[in-house]
Amino acid sequence: MALHTKPRAAVVHARRLLRPALTYVDWLSSRHGGADLSVFHEYVPPPSGGGHQFVRALSRELERRGLVLETNRISSGTRTCLFNSFNFDASRLRRFAREDVRMVHRVDGPIGLYRGFDDGTDKHIVELNRRFADATVVQSRYSLEKHAELGLELRSPVLIPNAPDPEIFHPPAAWNALEGRRLRVIATSWSDNPRKGADVLEWLDSHLDEDELEVTFAGRTETKFERIRVVGPLASQELAELLRAQDVYLAASRDDPSSNALLEGLACGLPAAFLRSGGHPELVGEGGLGFDDAEELPELFAQLRRELDVRRAAIRVPALADVTERYLEVLRG
Repeated sequence: MALHTKPRAAVVHARRLLRPALTYVDWLSSRHGGADLSVFHEYVPPPSGGGHQFVRALSRELERRGLVLETNRISSGTRTCLFNSFNFDASRLRRFAREDVRMVHRVDGPIGLYRGFDDGTDKHIVELNRRFADATVVQSRYSLEKHAELGLELRSPVLIPNAPDPEIFHPPAAWNALEGRRLRVIATSWSDNPRKGADVLEWLDSHLDEDELEVTFAGRTETKFERIRVVGPLASQELAELLRAQDVYLAASRDDPSSNALLEGLACGLPAAFLRSGGHPELVGEGGLGFDDAEELPELFAQLRRELDVRRAAIRVPALADVTERYLEVLRG
């Protein structure tokens, strides 16, 4: 399936100047064969963060459609490359990049906002974008606007949301009745960065009405909870099963551009209680309720209990098939 479109002259010139000579092994391996798409990404074994999860899901969907993918190399017959944020070997991409290969950059962030500090990663991403990209994919309107506000210029940006793998993250066949039991609330995070919602969870742990709520946290955290049940990081299948046993998803992270964890909860049919920050409002829509302060949570959970069926019916999660089509449009150029 051909995805090739000739890059612009300025990008071609930049690549020619910045590309170092291939090693003999790289040169020899790239002389033969080809793929429909090259993906540059350093995969981390699961359980892992949202970017890794999405790139895996997208790659599986592309392969289900019959496309041939290669990873971290560009063979002689390959004319299209997708490279992810800064999570790849830039020196290796520089060795393989050619003038006849269309380059699409998937960008998260701004990373400095949701990490809570600027270590130069966003500027590094913009430099990679300037050097290699013909087009850029961002995951949310929030991300697009914040990059612009901070003067982080991206080449030909296109907004395409993330999407969970529907074979893994989907609602249960039937829901457990709420009558006579506590509301089950879950929060998840691969990262133990405090900005992933530690302050909200600490407040909830201190004020938890155990007659009304049963709260679970799955993932990494340095916080010691007294009332919230903690489950360590789980592989996707196990996590999805745990999500399907809950009622409400709690999204408490700050300045998160497009939380894959939130999307996974929504995809499993859980209305969200979400902090009005980052991309949360545009992901949830009417499929949940927003809050600004943790003190609002008791009433918010009570309202979600009353409106659970209505909010559940209002959930709209991007379909992986549709997201893949949009990626293909950008990759074709």
